[in-house]
Amino acid sequence: MSTRTHRLTITEITDSDHCAVLRVSGELDQSCEEYFLGTLAAIVDAGRRHLVLDVTALVFCDSRGLNCLLAIRWLLKRLDGKLLLAGAGRRLSELLVQTGSTEMLPVRRTVGLALFDLPEAERPVWPPSPEDDEKEGEGGTSS
Repeated sequence: MSTRTHRLTITEITDSDHCAVLRVSGELDQSCEEYFLGTLAAIVDAGRRHLVLDVTALVFCDSRGLNCLLAIRWLLKRLDGKLLLAGAGRRLSELLVQTGSTEMLPVRRTVGLALFDLPEAERPVWPPSPEDDEKEGEGGTSS
């Protein structure tokens, strides 16, 4: 599943009953705020209480985008879940450090490492099987 606005694309890479791994690419700012929050809220409403966001291809995130990430983290925390970021670039990492958000929004180098922060029984299979890649129409992200 992949959804997009003109500047942001969210692609589900894999999932399990309690967790979804999503690739977020493009720009996360005020123009995409409603789309981002609506898309992730729908995934949480479907029963996922842990989200791992592969942000390797996120090229821009401003304070409004950061607020979106914090809002999703707040929602998941209320469900005893977690929001984890994987592959944050220099600019996003600097934004998290400058705003004191690194403890609230943990960043891991890869999706595989981020998944280790979750209970084993709640993790999806990683890396996804080749059948998942064919269904998605894109190659998966390796850890």
